[in-house]
Amino acid sequence: MTHDESALRWQRILSPTRRGLFAIGGGAAAALAAGPARAQGQPQGRPPEKPKGQVIVGLSQEPTVFHPLMPGIEVDQGVWWNLFSTLWYIDPDGNFVPDLAAEMPTQQNGGISEDGLTWKIKLRSGVTWHDGTPFTAEDVKFSLDLINNPNFRVRNRVGHALVKDIRVVAPDQIEWRMETAYAPYLSILSLTFIVPKHKLADAADPNSTPFQAAPVGTGAFRWGSRAAGDHILLNANPAYHGKGPYVERLVFKYIPDLTVLYTQFRTGQIDYTGIGGITPNFAREAQGLRGRKVHVNPTASVESIAPNLGFPALADKVVRQALYMSMNKKALIDAIYYGLPTPTESFLPRQSWAINPDLPKHEYNPAKANAMLDAAGWKRGAGGIREKDGVRLEFTNSTTTGNQVREQAQQYLMQEWQGIGAAMKIQNMPAAVIWGEFWQMSKFNSVMVSVNYQLGSDPDVTPRFSSKAIPAKGGRGQNTFQFENAEVDALLLKGATQFDQAARKATYGRIQEIIRDELTILPIFQQVLVEGVKEGLHGFRANINTSSNCWNIREWYWA
Repeated sequence: MTHDESALRWQRILSPTRRGLFAIGGGAAAALAAGPARAQGQPQGRPPEKPKGQVIVGLSQEPTVFHPLMPGIEVDQGVWWNLFSTLWYIDPDGNFVPDLAAEMPTQQNGGISEDGLTWKIKLRSGVTWHDGTPFTAEDVKFSLDLINNPNFRVRNRVGHALVKDIRVVAPDQIEWRMETAYAPYLSILSLTFIVPKHKLADAADPNSTPFQAAPVGTGAFRWGSRAAGDHILLNANPAYHGKGPYVERLVFKYIPDLTVLYTQFRTGQIDYTGIGGITPNFAREAQGLRGRKVHVNPTASVESIAPNLGFPALADKVVRQALYMSMNKKALIDAIYYGLPTPTESFLPRQSWAINPDLPKHEYNPAKANAMLDAAGWKRGAGGIREKDGVRLEFTNSTTTGNQVREQAQQYLMQEWQGIGAAMKIQNMPAAVIWGEFWQMSKFNSVMVSVNYQLGSDPDVTPRFSSKAIPAKGGRGQNTFQFENAEVDALLLKGATQFDQAARKATYGRIQEIIRDELTILPIFQQVLVEGVKEGLHGFRANINTSSNCWNIREWYWA
C-alpha cells in the first residue's frame, strides 16, 4: 500500500470522526475552550452564612485510598483536598497561598536562609482536627518523619528525603535543615497533606491503621460514610479554619462508564463531572445543554510518544526526527480529539512560568523525513521496511487496553509511519500490566502516554530526565526513556538549587531546548479536560497546579 493509498484509507476510517469535528468546527472548539473559561471564577450572588445543600461529584474512577501520604491516584486526591490541609497550596495563577502555615517562608522574611538550607515555618493558630484535637507543629513533624520512615509505603519521598534535624520550637513553629538547597520543595509541600499524630503515632504497622477507613483531617469536610463501589459522603466541618464550606454535604459518586457519567450530568443527577470529565465527542452537545456550564480546561499533562532510547531502532536521533516529522499532529488532533487539545513542543504546560516559548515548531513533511533516513543510511529492505547495520526499523507501541481514542491515534500513526519505511506494531495491555514493571523497568519499545512532568507547579524534572533516575539501570526515579545527557544532568542540579525565579527560568528553558532537540519524547499535545458544572453552582476554579479540580469545593455554593 502506498502512502497516498494509506492517506485515502484514513480519510475513510476517520470520516465519522471528521464529521463530528466539522459539527463542532475549529472556531467552535476555540469558542468552547475560551467562553466558559473567561467566566469561571466570577461567582454570582453571595455564599450562604451557613452551609446549605449538597454537591454531587461524578467520578469515572473510584477513590479507595484515604491516607493522603500513601500511593493514590487523582480521584483519591480529590477527596484528600476536602478532608485534609497542606501547609500552603498553589492557586490557579501559580501563587503560593498559606493554609496551615501562617505565612509563606521566603529568603526575604527569614523563613528560608540565604543558602537555602534552614527552613523556619510559622503555623496558623486555632486550627483543630475533626475530632476537636488542636493542630500543632508536632503534627507537621510527625507527617514529615512518617514520609521518611523506611517501613512506610509512602506516595513520594522526592525532596522529603533531604529534610534533616526537624525541631519543634513551639506549638506554632517548626524548623528543619535541608541536606542540600532544593527550591522545588516549596511546590512539593503544596501537595503534601498533614496527618494527625494522635491518630497514627501508636500504630504497630503504619501501613495498616483504622485511620485509613475513617480519616481525620483539618479540611473543610469531615468523613461521613462510604458505600464501596458506589459513593463517599463527606459532611461540612463547622470548625474549619479557612473560607467555607458553604454546602452541608459532599458526595463523590462513582460512575465507571463515561457515557453514563455524561448522561447523568445531562439529566441533572450529578452536579459536576470530575476526573474523566466529558469525552470530546459529547463536548459540543454539552455546551448546548440548558442549565449547564461547560469548561475546557488545560491540564499539566503532555500526551506524547515515549521512545525507549535503549531500544536499537529508536536510539538513533535521526529516526526519532523522521518519526516526528511524519506525524501529522494537526490532523490527529482535529480528527480524533475534536480539535480540543493544544499542540505542544515542550514537556511543560504553556501556563508554566518556566515555559520556553521559542522551541522549534513541528513540521509535517514526510518527504523530508524519507530523505533524512536515506541520508543517514537507513535503506529500504523487505516489505519496504528500512534497515541499517542489521537493525530493522520496526518497533511496538503500547498504551492502556480499552482506550479507544488512543487506539485510533495508534492506527493513524502506524499508517503514517509505514509511509517512511517504519513498521509500528500495536501491543496494548491492561493498566495494571503496562504501568508496572513493563513501564518502570523500560521493557517497552515505545508507549503512548500522558505525563505531568511537574512537581506541583515546579519545572524540576530530575526524576524524569536525570541519568541517575533510570530504574532499569539501578537509578531511583522515573526516567523510563533511559535518556542520558551530561549537560541536562548539570542543568538539573543547577536549577534545583536556584531560588531566583528568573535564573531558574533560563535554566529550565535550556533543558527544554535539549529535550526538544533530542526528541527524548515526541510531544503531541497538552491535555485538556472538558468539565461540566450545573448552573447555579458557583466557585468552581480550574487549577492546573493540582491533580484534581475538586481542590476548592470548600468555596463552592449554590445561588
